[in-house]
Amino acid sequence: MPRPASSAPPQSYTRYRYETRRRDPNPRAAALLVVDVQGHFASIAAPAMPALAATVALCRAAGAPVVYTRHVDPMPRSGPLDEWWPGDRIADGTPAAELLPGSGRREGDLVVEKSTYSGFAGTGLEEALRRMGVEEVIVTGVMTNLCCETTARDAFVRGFRVFFSADATATASQDLQEATLANMAYGFAYVVDCQRLEAAFGKVK
Repeated sequence: MPRPASSAPPQSYTRYRYETRRRDPNPRAAALLVVDVQGHFASIAAPAMPALAATVALCRAAGAPVVYTRHVDPMPRSGPLDEWWPGDRIADGTPAAELLPGSGRREGDLVVEKSTYSGFAGTGLEEALRRMGVEEVIVTGVMTNLCCETTARDAFVRGFRVFFSADATATASQDLQEATLANMAYGFAYVVDCQRLEAAFGKVK
């Protein structure tokens, strides 16, 4: 998985013209997915960490479960992912594989291990969310255009309503960030940010 030297600063979704539909998430039916906020991606995640921490706090206060994914590569790794990112692996038991302290994980939070872009592929995540009664997911984390986007698309085709954070996601460039937000808003997800979530959750008493 790539580790570019810098990443684009998060921007509020209101800075984009991609919002084609608007809907508020329901914290009673939603779970927050925090995707791959690990040591390997620390430099990429850094610009989004304040918004991520705020999003985690908002969801916890509203009673929405917080679920983490952690990318761990099998050793040896083979297949398309190894072909695409040769020599760039996240080994379990190393600092690169651990969740960052600022990710807000608490004891008892579900942590799902994955070995490809989607948080749903072979992980049992869908079944766990169904057991929780989850119907909606809010996607945050890194990288916006790889694991976050693939997880969001997979959630959509599995029947979950998807909300995608514009300020609590980060990737290698602003162009990639904007391309994902455009794709999400066009056909997969409602684009939100901390301000929108705070307003939405405040309506639910």
